[in-house]
Amino acid sequence: QVQLVESGGGSVQAGGSLRLSCAASGYTYSAYCLAWFRQAPGKEREWVAHISTGREIPVYAESVTGRFTISQDNAKNTLYLQMSSLKPDDTATYFCAIRNAFGICTREYSMDYWGKGTLVTISS
Repeated sequence: QVQLVESGGGSVQAGGSLRLSCAASGYTYSAYCLAWFRQAPGKEREWVAHISTGREIPVYAESVTGRFTISQDNAKNTLYLQMSSLKPDDTATYFCAIRNAFGICTREYSMDYWGKGTLVTISS
């Protein structure tokens, strides 16, 4: 069974940076893509970024392009999200997720495994 554990969340002021980590264990070697989603209070969960495990090409939501960087360390089975120039609108619980088979990696319903999330709070 795949398990995902996020860490690295916290409270920072606008303009600051954070790096989130997602440690994966279990049956992960066949994963098609690894993704980060976020959910702000009272809002739906939204896709932030993903990376395909084969080609390792990152794709970002427009709202974070140029500020966030997704990366993976295969040796450590860990996914990262480096976040810079943070804004209050980035406040949310951040989740990592895995999709096993070829397909869409930008929709909540399409992902197979989820972590429990880590809270990021950005103050103005």
